[in-house]
Amino acid sequence: MDGNQARDEIVASLAATVLAAGSPEICLATVLVGEDPPSRVYVRNKQRKAAEAGLQSRHVELSSAATQSEVEAVVAELAGDPAVHGILVQLPLPDGLDAERVLDLIPPEKDVDGLTERSMGRLVRGRPGLVPCTPLGVMRLLERYQVPTVGRRAVVVGRSTLVGLPMALLLAQKGADATVTLAHSRTADMVAVCAEADIIVAAAGQAKMITAAHVRPGAAVIDVGISRSEAGIVGDVDFDAVEPVAGWITPMPGGTGPMTIACLLENTVTAARLQGVRV
Repeated sequence: MDGNQARDEIVASLAATVLAAGSPEICLATVLVGEDPPSRVYVRNKQRKAAEAGLQSRHVELSSAATQSEVEAVVAELAGDPAVHGILVQLPLPDGLDAERVLDLIPPEKDVDGLTERSMGRLVRGRPGLVPCTPLGVMRLLERYQVPTVGRRAVVVGRSTLVGLPMALLLAQKGADATVTLAHSRTADMVAVCAEADIIVAAAGQAKMITAAHVRPGAAVIDVGISRSEAGIVGDVDFDAVEPVAGWITPMPGGTGPMTIACLLENTVTAARLQGVRV
């Protein structure tokens, strides 16, 4: 399941939609605090893809010495600016800063990362809103590759509020209609639980924890976990061992990562619509 190709298709579709709407000015604001190199690269990639989708970018960068009040002031200003339609605060923040207090300042209609408690509440209630980008990206991959979900068994490994919990909700919601098990570090006999699944979403952050023994022949295996090793970036899935067994599988990198950026841009367009922009 090629995340790069699927991302490019989404970006091209968004660009066509924005152009057809008369190229309204839709702005994604990013906030980066500190000098973390991977975060800097990630923000730069988001800005580049935003331009390809016909969106505008505004970037605010603060040093690692920025205080809580300084970060909150920046986010509050963006929240109140009608020219800004989406706000993304790049996480993690430097030590000593309270990310929850910062995220609480983002209005739900501008929360393009889908991380605030109000956005999560809308997801739980099934109300229109913005969904966390990585779980949404997984759903878009399942749609793109026509992986059946209705009535199928899905196991989500990992229960984080960033991926695991919203992922389970999206798979169980009307439309996807999967029967979902949320597995985690306390799950007894993980191999047996996963081996019953038609879909496995691995999001625990434990390198190569999903082996061929976990996978039923023909199952779809989606790798969200990221770990750094001497050999480079690896996922939660032992790709070489699982690929011959799985019916569908995402690589790491090149699978869910590109889809996270694609769905950030999709969320930005959705956010603009929620704020009254005709697009």
